Amino acid sequence: MEPYLFGCRLDQDIIDLDQTVDHLQAALNFTAHVAYRGGIVLFVSRRRQFVHLVERTAQSCGEYAHTRYWQGGLLTNAPVQYGPGVRLPDLIVFLSTLNNVFQQHVGVRDAAKMNIPSVGVVDSNCNPSLLTYPVPGNDDTPAAMELYCRLFKMTINRAKDKRKQMELLREISSPGS
Repeated sequence: MEPYLFGCRLDQDIIDLDQTVDHLQAALNFTAHVAYRGGIVLFVSRRRQFVHLVERTAQSCGEYAHTRYWQGGLLTNAPVQYGPGVRLPDLIVFLSTLNNVFQQHVGVRDAAKMNIPSVGVVDSNCNPSLLTYPVPGNDDTPAAMELYCRLFKMTINRAKDKRKQMELLREISSPGS
């Protein structure tokens, strides 16, 4: 996490917001591409205080959320647990990459094993190495979580709306079929 830190003051790590903006832009851009192409986005968070916020965000943009205990092998063992032909998510958004104060979320490792792209908000106590798109930022405060949820919801909804517009244009431009 050290490359994303601006410095330290009064024993508090300060995240470099210039890097946060760049990484967040790349993560939102990738999320928009996945949503535009009809991909499945899974929002994941284990923080109890944000369960309703994360679930509401996923529901309002027509995607999925997982805010409960993550069983190891949920992704890697999916065909055995749920049967053949189960579709895994095309993108996993980790709004908090830790299970508790000390442990990295098991889903981060599972997503990396299954080559599922992942976006994750990484605080100063997280390891960003297994995430495809790490976003350095604060994942502890309600204001920050609301901002991330609002940005991801807006991005996904705009991408889906753009897809609908393009499909309508295709239908109008080809009246013979």
